[in-house]
Amino acid sequence: LKPYRSAHDGPARCLRDPSSELSPPSAAMPHYPDEIEYSEKYADSTYEYRHVILPKAIAKEMYRIAATKRCLADHEWRSLGVTQSRGWVHYEIHRPEPHILLFRRPLGTDPNTGRVAQPQR
Repeated sequence: LKPYRSAHDGPARCLRDPSSELSPPSAAMPHYPDEIEYSEKYADSTYEYRHVILPKAIAKEMYRIAATKRCLADHEWRSLGVTQSRGWVHYEIHRPEPHILLFRRPLGTDPNTGRVAQPQR
């Protein structure tokens, strides 16, 4: 699974992959793991990223909550059983695979507080 990166860097808006809405449906069935799977972290110059793959039953619950029309709030994805340190934000919906949650947080985020470390002067 390739990391999906967007040109958008505003934290308040959830994104959809516009190219996926124009693509014809894939003949391949999506991969649903038996339990929640977490990717390794990857980064660009601004954010660190990770994706989380949900099992089918949990993906159905996620669909009930947000119908893949919006990103999940922190308390919503945590209620599904997703466990991560603080500061991660569900930032985008990738239409071909909505059961894969895309997360990011600014580089330098304290995993205990979720706050970005301020540069010392």
